[in-house]
Amino acid sequence: MPITPVSDLVAAAKAEITTLSMDAAQAQVDAGEAVFVDIRDVRELQREGKVPGAVHAPRGMLEFWIDPASPYHRAELATDKTLILYCGGAWRSALAAKALQDMGVENVAEMDGGFAAWKAEERPIETKG
Repeated sequence: MPITPVSDLVAAAKAEITTLSMDAAQAQVDAGEAVFVDIRDVRELQREGKVPGAVHAPRGMLEFWIDPASPYHRAELATDKTLILYCGGAWRSALAAKALQDMGVENVAEMDGGFAAWKAEERPIETKG
């Protein structure tokens, strides 16, 4: 049996999750209703920076950091605010938003276009150093 292409998995996830435009996502964050969550690898953040104020929760640890019963739980992700996930190009964030939704997280969305689109629009970027 052939494997399901990742593009099919992403398309199926996007059909079941909320995808916000960059403007809508920023408006929710500005209103104090949401927080950006960068799920990219730490090397991507070091190389490219991140959306200002975003919480970093790498994709590989996201479910563990969200689950309050997990020994890896992170308090900054235990919020009533909407978690707006983004990655490089809105594929990982779609799968991650679907996974969190499947866990029972109701206040989750992804940002359309991911960090690549954010950067292409020359929006503010927070860098270390």
